[in-house]
Formats: sequence, structure tokens, C-alpha cells
Amino acid sequence: MERPGDDATLETATRVWQGLNTLVADRHNRRKEVADALGMSFSRIRALRRIAPGPLTLRELAQRMSADPPYTTVIVDDLVKRGLAERVAHPVDRRSKLVRLTAEGKAAADRAIAILTVPPDDLLALPREDIEALDRVVSKLLG
Repeated sequence: MERPGDDATLETATRVWQGLNTLVADRHNRRKEVADALGMSFSRIRALRRIAPGPLTLRELAQRMSADPPYTTVIVDDLVKRGLAERVAHPVDRRSKLVRLTAEGKAAADRAIAILTVPPDDLLALPREDIEALDRVVSKLLG
């Protein structure tokens, strides 16, 4: 990994990175809020969010969650038991099943996304030009 050339840049970048981690992981971590609202663990909510765009095989879901397949199976079993997901036949590969959300599962995923994407008040309190500057920087980093 290439590092900035001077110590001042590295020091500033380190301070920014630590600040971002504090903001996202500590001050505005909505994992507990969304888990409480939906009555399930955040790992199950992550699975709902990954399946929401469309059906996935268990293997694809495990990869998208960076989880091992047996753990993903436990999560999907629980989502099925709750009526939030279902296993359906794969249209091309008869040996494989797809996991898709039920209407209740889609509603739960939408609710989770709504909770997780609301900007914190501290961010909304910034002047518009600061928010726009942050948007440009984050867009470059995600690039």
C-alpha cells in the first residue's frame, strides 16, 4: 500500500481515519437500534439487506456477508422460520436453491435500511458547503 510522502499528511490522514471510525462505529452506530426495532441480531439484518435486491444462493449470500456457509445456513434457517425468507428452486441449477425474501422480509429489510441510512443530527447540522465537501471526499474514496 502506498503511503503519503510526508509525516504531516500521514498524521492528518490517521487523525481523519480515527475520527471517521469514532463517528461511525461509536457515536452513530445504529446496529443496536435496528436490531431492537426488528427483534433480531444484526447478522440476520445484514442477510435481509443482502437478499433484498433479489434472490441469492446460500453460497452467494455467504460471500456477500463474508461469512462461512454453515453460519449462513443457520441465519437463513432462522429467517425462514420467522417468515421473512423462503428457499425456492433455482431456475437453471436444479441442485441449488435460492433464498428470497417474503413480503414481510422485504418490509423488514426496507425498515432496516431506513433506520441505517438516516444521517445523524451532527451531520445535518453542518453547513451545506461542508456536507457537499464531505460528499465529494467520500465519493472519491469510494471511487
